[in-house]
Amino acid sequence: MSETSVSEHGTGETRTSETGGPTTPEQAAREQELTDRVAASFDGADDERLKTVLQALTRHLHAFLREVRLTEDEWNQGIEFLTAAGHITDDKRQEFILLSDVLGASMQTIAINNEAYANATEATVFGPFFVDDAPRINNGGDIAGGAPGQPCWVEGTVTDTSGKPVPGARIEVWEADEDGFYDVQYGDDRTTGRAHLFSEDDGGYCFWGVTPTPYPIPHDGPVGALLAASGRSPMRAAHLHFMVTAPGLRTLVTHIFVRGDELLAADSVFGVKDSLVMDFEELPAGTPTPDGRVVEGTWARTRFDVVLAPGD
Repeated sequence: MSETSVSEHGTGETRTSETGGPTTPEQAAREQELTDRVAASFDGADDERLKTVLQALTRHLHAFLREVRLTEDEWNQGIEFLTAAGHITDDKRQEFILLSDVLGASMQTIAINNEAYANATEATVFGPFFVDDAPRINNGGDIAGGAPGQPCWVEGTVTDTSGKPVPGARIEVWEADEDGFYDVQYGDDRTTGRAHLFSEDDGGYCFWGVTPTPYPIPHDGPVGALLAASGRSPMRAAHLHFMVTAPGLRTLVTHIFVRGDELLAADSVFGVKDSLVMDFEELPAGTPTPDGRVVEGTWARTRFDVVLAPGD
């Protein structure tokens, strides 16, 4: 049991229970009355969905404040944190997506909106580094665009859940280089490690990229400070991003991960799913490549068969 001032502007002190809530019925009633009043203020919203979301947000937000008995100093720190996240966000960096990711909110939203369906490929986080209008390559082309890293051959098929090939599916792919950076992080307008291509008539696709390696999410801003303060690592497990779209089928946003990566169980944005962990086979120097490309040194290959669920 401890005694805590409700507010330096309040009329006195109230006891808080060991679980953090007020022990006096009067204090509990005051707090509940405010929650009810704020929720009721949205009763007049014309949009029923907006009303539902705002009233639920109010109830859960107030419940959080009451559970932890948030102090005014902590409230101010929270406002400063969100302000800093806004200041560091620009057209190439989205700190609020990073915040959503490290709190697991992104993955929870994805889980809600991508319900399990038969054998459809599982979705995972979008991430902050997708860019529209990535260059097009033909099947067998190279998305690396000069990005440093071990060459990696990626191949697979796109089918629906009945096994029928999906021709002409648009496949967006993007990844970090071996130094752990996406092209947009360099600030020199380079385009590397990203492209789009289309599946063939039999649903097949293939391309060259670089073997994924672990890297840290940007941690020089408020989200990084949050992770450091809470003893968490900013590291992401090695992965390659995919977004696959086709008419009449659910858009898939996902990654594939590298089997054996020590970070699979500690991915900073909770994006790893067992079904998305793939074998990346490393081949010795001089091993013939699937398309006859001459590769100096070792190279890797993997297979990722995409299965798309029906659209809404």
